[in-house]
Amino acid sequence: MGPDGTRRRPGRPRPPRPAASERRVTPFEIFFDLVFVFALTRIMALVGPHPEPAGMAQGLLLLVLLWLAWSSYTWLGNHTRADVGVVRGGFLVAMAALFLAALVMPQAWTSGPGLDGPLLLALAYVLLRVVHLALFHWAAAGDPALRARIRFFALASVAGWVPLLLGALLEGAAHAALWVLGFVVEVAGQRLSYARRGSWPLRSPTHFAERHGLVLIIALGESVAAAGVGAASAVTALPVLGVALVGFVITVALWWLYFHRTAPAATRALAVAPADRRDRIAADAYSQTHLLLVAGVIYLALGAEQVLAHVAGAEPGSRLNRSAAVALYGGAALYLAGRLLFRRLTGQAVGPARVAVTVATALLSPLGVVLPPAAALLVLAALLVTAVGLDRLGVPVGRGG
Repeated sequence: MGPDGTRRRPGRPRPPRPAASERRVTPFEIFFDLVFVFALTRIMALVGPHPEPAGMAQGLLLLVLLWLAWSSYTWLGNHTRADVGVVRGGFLVAMAALFLAALVMPQAWTSGPGLDGPLLLALAYVLLRVVHLALFHWAAAGDPALRARIRFFALASVAGWVPLLLGALLEGAAHAALWVLGFVVEVAGQRLSYARRGSWPLRSPTHFAERHGLVLIIALGESVAAAGVGAASAVTALPVLGVALVGFVITVALWWLYFHRTAPAATRALAVAPADRRDRIAADAYSQTHLLLVAGVIYLALGAEQVLAHVAGAEPGSRLNRSAAVALYGGAALYLAGRLLFRRLTGQAVGPARVAVTVATALLSPLGVVLPPAAALLVLAALLVTAVGLDRLGVPVGRGG
């Protein structure tokens, strides 16, 4: 008999036991996250060397869909170990699908040579989601309520896959409209599932918080790598080295703002919260709000890459275009806003000073077009260092510093 009371067929794999409540992220999960972040960097290739509003919006849509997929596997890995038996095999299939989606990302909206890029991406995404739902339903044997929740969630997800697949077969406005519809249905379906059936049960707060922190640190690492792309062969020129170091200061500031005090305080809040409240904090503060942090890093890196490309090109009087300036300052503002929301959802102080820096970063995005690119990057670095200083000095004083 299986753990849920049903007769188990001879030779059929036994569903895994629930994971331990106190455990750490495994190297196998980090491997999965590396493939995910590789897919995020391919979004930068999709947007292209000269960002335009349409390309940035297309990249954001794909980023959200990829995040939904990654987040679902994070909940599965929290429920049962990802590096053992059948679950490990399913994760490897999902990684292959994610890698395929990453490779075809630059052709997500227009077909190029070879197989159809949009259709390949849509099929890879659907495969990602199907594997996750099948594994989670199998691993939830012995918990009929959780299995019913997964089936309800699957119905909502399938409704979103239909316009994704149909849109991949069309072109132009119809393609874009159907993919936006698929995104809306997918997100709305998840929210409906949470409202009707509740969020996923969180087994290990430490593992869950660590997993989100690791994917953010990997994304920050990729933002450092973007400096090399922007600098290209002019990397030994003194102005390029100076601007690259300013970009590095920005990355250090982003790291500090999340990992120095905010993340440890949030982990403690998640661990001590009551079970039902803990599940909601995990869903709101981590599964949803961390998307803002990762998106902010990706778009800020895209803008910094453009700054370095301009400095390396040494074109007198050259300026960033409006989209690149929005990516640079808007990405930083999105990261800061996501951090404030994350602090609020985990019971930490926000305060007017932190809000003021976030608003100023968003409002100063026109400087990216007006100032020389290097100066615009320097102003942004000053804003982020100011935000670090507010945290370092404990302004304002409150819970979590």
